[in-house]
Amino acid sequence: MTSRHAAAQQAADSGTPSPDSRDALNGPDAPDTPDAPDTSGAPGAQDEEPRVLRGLIGMLSANAASLSANRVLSIALPWFVLTTTGSVGKTGLVAFCQIVPYVVAQALAGPIIDRVGPKRISVAGDLASTVATAAAPLLYLTGNLSFGLLLGLLAVVGAADGPANGAKGLFVPAATRAARVPLERGTGLSTAVERTATTVGPAIAGVVVASFGSLYALWITAFLFGVSALIISTTLSDPVPEPHEMPVEEAEGYFSRLRQGAVFLRDAKLLRSIVGMLAVTNLLDQAFMSVLLPVWAKETGHGAGVIGLVVSVFAATSIVAALVAAGVADRLPRRTVYLIGLTLGGVPRFVAMATGAPLWVVLAVLAVGGLGSGFVNPIVGAVTYELIPTPLLGRVKTMAQAVTWAGIPFGGLLGAGLVTVAGTSGALWIVGGLYLVAIGVPALNREWSGMRKQTVPDTGPGGAEHGKESATGTAPAPGEDAVKEAV
Repeated sequence: MTSRHAAAQQAADSGTPSPDSRDALNGPDAPDTPDAPDTSGAPGAQDEEPRVLRGLIGMLSANAASLSANRVLSIALPWFVLTTTGSVGKTGLVAFCQIVPYVVAQALAGPIIDRVGPKRISVAGDLASTVATAAAPLLYLTGNLSFGLLLGLLAVVGAADGPANGAKGLFVPAATRAARVPLERGTGLSTAVERTATTVGPAIAGVVVASFGSLYALWITAFLFGVSALIISTTLSDPVPEPHEMPVEEAEGYFSRLRQGAVFLRDAKLLRSIVGMLAVTNLLDQAFMSVLLPVWAKETGHGAGVIGLVVSVFAATSIVAALVAAGVADRLPRRTVYLIGLTLGGVPRFVAMATGAPLWVVLAVLAVGGLGSGFVNPIVGAVTYELIPTPLLGRVKTMAQAVTWAGIPFGGLLGAGLVTVAGTSGALWIVGGLYLVAIGVPALNREWSGMRKQTVPDTGPGGAEHGKESATGTAPAPGEDAVKEAV
């Protein structure tokens, strides 16, 4: 059976038109040219499908609550362990015990999300995180919280939060389509929410911990997880395939579905290339954040205060860029914007720090880098949602996200090893060079032309150009046989 991903993979692999890129984005455009004007507001379209904002607002609000909970927990929990145990080793262990179950559970949850529905998984995960997070301060106050029990609770939070966050991402296409806005607007607003939570969450945690203690911050974390569950349960519904999507053969059994998602990710060359590049850049970013930045701040005499300043400057401009991208990204050439944005966001900061540039120059470079970085996620999100058919969205997207996170736990080890071997300046040059290679080499491959939105040739029933139907909708694509075999 031919499915929607046939044409999507064909576009990704050879740059040929995709039959649903036009419908998914409310307006086609030619390669490397701005999109055609959005026609979703045409009178006929408005009559057929009224604009509904409830889902988009609910999705963004739930993400804001759950992501803020994560960011508050990332500050409050290490401080709680450090102040109650006095052990640096135990403080470092708690983050590991949360992030590993997060990544593993998210990678394995895709088939369940597709089968049960993202709404139930998201609500159940947030409620489990609420209970586990609230149990920690409650058990501590009653004198029953051992360190082993705390690690168990954190494992529960990670294992529940990974699938829940993965499930929330699946609401974006349907919520954006219901709001009758381009897909890049939904992904851009989601990026802005994520960056804002990353900036505001730790600040809130710092104020609460300093004023009232880490226990109160844990209560706030539990409350935010609960708010997210409430919003999802009252505002969102499980997404359904778009009308123009052709059905996908569904595998029987959990492991068959998991393999089906893995085969799709393997054979969708553009998606696989993007995921591989993000896995490398995430590894390098973690090396920078966990080791290179603190060591640079110490050796230059700027002190710990500049670390927060650097992160805040980069995050602030990336929020602005994500909001701008939400408004204009659908009219920009995707491949060009993506490559420029990722290059500006990744490479210049290493050069500025490695050459000993003054602090104001470093901050200016990071501000520009944040502007470039803010455009990346809206483009990545839009391309990802277009390439994956709705019935496979859970298992493919969660697996892809888990792969991009897989190197993060090892980023600190990489950074420490490079500093030991090459010194701080040398490590910065090496990581910057690797970052440039990770961006540039995949972009040379032919399948990256599939990132561009293209005008679909119209064909009638006989195969000649006619109306607005594309003959590519039933064309075989690379990887189609492999997906069928997995079924």
